[in-house]
This record gives sequence, C-alpha cells and structure tokens, in this order.
Amino acid sequence: MMPIGPLMIEHRLIEKMIEVMRTQLLRWERGGQVDPLFIDMAVDFIRTYADRCHHGKEEGILFRDLEGKPLSGEQKSIMEELLEDHRWARETTAKLVKANEDYRHGNAKASSTILECVKALVDFYPKHIEKEDRHFFIPVMDYFSKEQKDAMLEEENEFDKNLIHEKYKDVVEKARELDMGGA
Repeated sequence: MMPIGPLMIEHRLIEKMIEVMRTQLLRWERGGQVDPLFIDMAVDFIRTYADRCHHGKEEGILFRDLEGKPLSGEQKSIMEELLEDHRWARETTAKLVKANEDYRHGNAKASSTILECVKALVDFYPKHIEKEDRHFFIPVMDYFSKEQKDAMLEEENEFDKNLIHEKYKDVVEKARELDMGGA
C-alpha cells in the first residue's frame, strides 16, 4: 500500500461524518433545535480524527517529506492551499466550539453561528477531500522511491498507534484540572 492509501481511507470516514452533520444541519434549518451534545461529538471527531490524525499525517509526514522535492508550481500551489484549508478548518471548528459554549450558556443567538459553522464545514470537506484525492495525492507519489513510500507508511502506522494515547492523556489531564478546580 502507498502512504496515501490510509489517508484516502480516512477520507471515506470523514465523508460519512460530514453527511451526518449535513443531515443534522438540515433538521436545524427546518426549525429543529440545535443539539449541543451533537456539536461536541462532531467537534471531537473533527479535532481528533480529521485534524489531529488525518491532517497530522498529511502535514507531519507527507508534506514534510515533500519539502525537499522539486514540486511543480501547480503542486506547490496545491500544497499551500491544503495547508491553508487545514488552518481554516481549525479556525472554523474553534468558532463552532465558542458558539456552542455561548449557546449552552443561554445565548440563543449563538445558534445562528453554530449553523453557519456547520454549514461551512459540510461545504468545505467534500471539496477539500476531492482536491487531495484527485489533484494532489497520486501525482506527488511520483517524487518518492518505493523505500521512501514504505518508510512513510511505517511512520503513519506509528503515528496512529500513539494517537489514542495522546488523546486520552489529554482527557485525563483536563479531568484532573477540573477536579483540582472544584477542590
């Protein structure tokens, strides 16, 4: 398997979650009440799976290894766009978190910001994924030898092994901070 294989497989799961978010968005737009718990779950998925796991491998492994390669102008441009896309997704997700907190604290107007952020994310991810899958991942594999591809794939596997431990170390640390604050 090439190192883009796991990334493309991850795209399929991200697409499924985006469809669930799109369905929720349509319900809310038709007059349903925003569900802060759903937003929490969606944010956790986006931050942990889509960003930390998926974008983490793209930026920390694939893009890093492409840095020293003689990319074409078009491929350099697409990589810069992808990095900007990742920053935008992080900022939009942070805005969604803030709006959800405001909504929980009684600010009913924050629901419009929640809808705006969810809509932006569900519109963004399919286009972003298509850009990676169809216009970037496959062409840039030509810059790597079989050995380099194998090494990247192994590094991706190691990255994934450590991710769950990082996530739940953070969960425990946050729980301890809350516990200390209540003592």
